[in-house]
Formats: sequence, C-alpha cells, structure tokens
Amino acid sequence: MGLFNKFSSSKKDKLDEGLSKTKENVLKKLTRAVVGKTKVDENVLDDLEEILITSDVGVNTTIKIIDRIEERVAKDKYINASELDVILQEEITSLLSESENESVNGFEGDLPAKPYVIMVVGVNGVGKTTTIGKLAAKFKNAGKAVTLGAADTFRAAAIEQLEIWANRVDVPLVKQKMGSDPASVAYDTLASAKSNNSDVVIIDTAGRLHNKVNLMNELSKIKKVMQKVVPDTPHEVLLILDGSTGQNAFEQAKQFTNATEVNAMAITKLDGTAKGGVVIGVSDQFKIPVKYIGIGEGVEDLQLFDRKAFVSSLFGKR
Repeated sequence: MGLFNKFSSSKKDKLDEGLSKTKENVLKKLTRAVVGKTKVDENVLDDLEEILITSDVGVNTTIKIIDRIEERVAKDKYINASELDVILQEEITSLLSESENESVNGFEGDLPAKPYVIMVVGVNGVGKTTTIGKLAAKFKNAGKAVTLGAADTFRAAAIEQLEIWANRVDVPLVKQKMGSDPASVAYDTLASAKSNNSDVVIIDTAGRLHNKVNLMNELSKIKKVMQKVVPDTPHEVLLILDGSTGQNAFEQAKQFTNATEVNAMAITKLDGTAKGGVVIGVSDQFKIPVKYIGIGEGVEDLQLFDRKAFVSSLFGKR
C-alpha cells in the first residue's frame, strides 16, 4: 500500500504536471539554499523562510513551519541538509492535517444528506462557474442526480455560463431572469431538486465584495430561504479561490469567512502559477479544509485534495 494507493498514476501525473511551476520555483531555490551545506543551520533556515514566503505560503504559516524545523534541529542536534526535503514534507503534511476534513468521501461515496446542498461563493473571475460545472460532471459520472441553481442574478453572463455547463453535463438548471431575487432562485432550486429526487444541489451565488455587509445579508437570506425547503442547509459552503492571485486569495478568504460560514475550499488555476504555496497558507490560517484543487482546464483536472499527494508532488525528486 503506497502513498498513492487511493491516487491513480494518471491523477498523480496530472498533479505533478499541474504543480510543475510551483515545484520548479520551490526546488530551484531550495537547491541553492543547501548547496555546499552539510547541516541545517541558521543561514539555511533564513533562506528557507524566504523561499516559503515568496511561494505565497504566507508569513504566519512560514514562521510556524520554520519554528517546527528549528525544534527538530535543536532536538536532534544535527540534521543533514540533504534531509531538508523530507523534513519539509513531514511538517507541511502535518500542518495540513490539522485542518483536514476526514469526512470527505469523494464523489462516489455516500452523501450525508439528500439532497446534499452546496452553496458556492467567491469573487468573479476565480473560476466559480467552471468549478460548479466540473463538480456537476464529477457527481453525475459517479451516478448522482444533480441540480444546479443560478442564484448569481447580478450578472447575466453568470447565468448564461452556468446554462452552458448544465447543457454540457446534461443536468437540470433552475434560473430566473437577471436581477431576480437570488434567494427566490435558491428556493425554487431546492423545491425542484426535492420533487425530482436529486442527490446533489449546487447553488451559484454573486461574487461581489464591494460591500461586505450587503454580501453577508444576501448570503444569510439565501440560507434562511433554503432552510424553508430543506432544513440545516446548506450542508457545504464552498469558497472558490484563484491560486494564481497569491496573497489576494488570503484577503478574499478573510472577507468570505467573515461574511458566511465557509466549511470547504476549492483552489483553482494552480497549473498556471508558481504560487501553489497558497494552498498551504490558506488551509493553515483559516483552518478550513481544502476539498478540491484545479490543475487544468479539463473536468478531470478538478481533483479531490489529497494532502500527502500534494506535498509529495510539490517536494518530489529534483
């Protein structure tokens, strides 16, 4: 039973390819930091701190990682510089495990409720609609009946884009005209899903951050109206973040976690950036599990996040 026993070789190859820019960025710098060194000393740790921060791991999380490595160096008295990759993998994997959602069963596992309601939040441009479409395809391919709700009524393009995905995946979409009450759309979506015996409901919401109070009020209203149809919904509030934005992703996470009870995250566009360290920092700082990562354009490139596979890929062989 190897590390990737639940991770097919093709998925591992996709992950390696998707994280290649971040990996190249980190490992090149790491190689320079330890070249000619026989042990992990203060200079190596200073260089490592800079590497992690410039990879968008974030200052607070970087300090936490460095402190843990310093403790190991002090305890073991002598750590060879060549062991730094292994130590980094162990400490970052441990850090990610502290916010891991152990209840995630994947697309084919049993869902904790029927219908299982996912409310998707995030700013415009992060890949929200695309992620919803890919999730719908994944759940449908796993034999689940899916219903989509176009509650981002602020932009006509959002409704149109979601409709394209609904047609592509061949799942029902509940929509109203632009400018309609988002809560009304959410209500209709859940009512339709219940009558059609849907397993999964995915609700899109408006991606505006210009006024946090308005955002909070809108999301709260959507939740209250949905609960009139299905109590205790949404079961999942999924925040979509664009990994290529680096530190901006931290600010977006801060805004949305203040506005609503986010309990899962998806980090997209990791294939086009060297800032993949943001996955580590956001997960650690907000203690919200990263459930999905996007590492390409295809449906198969939206993967369930596997912390061991992610860290192993990031700090793999040079």
